[in-house]
Parts: sequence; C-alpha cells; structure tokens
Amino acid sequence: MDAAAGRKKILIMDDEEMIGEVACQMLTLLGYEGRHVFDGKEAISLYRQHLEAGDAFAAVIMDLTIPRGMGGKEAVIELLALDPQARVLVSSGYSNDPSMTNFSRYGFCGHIEKPFDLMSLKAAIEAVL
Repeated sequence: MDAAAGRKKILIMDDEEMIGEVACQMLTLLGYEGRHVFDGKEAISLYRQHLEAGDAFAAVIMDLTIPRGMGGKEAVIELLALDPQARVLVSSGYSNDPSMTNFSRYGFCGHIEKPFDLMSLKAAIEAVL
C-alpha cells in the first residue's frame, strides 16, 4: 500500500461495469478505496451523501461520455456547484476531444486517457491530490 495514499476514497464514474471494477481494483492496489457509479446523476448523489456525512471523496474520475446518462462534461458542472473544492479528472479514449486537451476550461483539474494502466492512474491521482 502506498503510504501517501492512506485510505482516501476515489469515485469512479463510468458506464462500463468492467472498467469501473478494474479501476476500483487498481485503486485498492494503490492504497485507495474506490467506489464505482454508472453516470453523472449517481456520481453527484453519492458525492453529496459522502460530503454531507463528512467523509468526502478525495477525487473523482469521470468518463467524458455516457451514452444513456449524464456524462462528465455535464456532471462536473453540478459537482463543482456542490463542492467548489472537488478534485475531478476527466477520463476518455477520445484523446483529441477538447475536454481532454483543455480539461481545465471545462472544470476538470486533470485527465487520464483510456485505457489506463496502474502507473498512469497513480500519476493522474497524485497530480491532483
């Protein structure tokens, strides 16, 4: 376990169950506690619950596009309205999308390209924490 990570919670928003599960497993290996949700509405609801309970997520990784739900571009706006200090990374396989290349313009504090591996996940999280 990475001593610097402690047991900080990281929220993963991705519509693909396998990606969410693998990301949570990777987070566990890095010493974090991962929680997976499928779209922006779920992410905002869970984030709010944890924030109100005084157990906020250290960071959120949001998939840019969710075909049948709220994607990262929309969800980050609502999440930052709820918590302006939220540390939100955008995740996508579309590396040339403006949200990935100019992520801070859209409210994100970092980005990670899919598919990501353990080391790129670690680097992306450490960069925003």
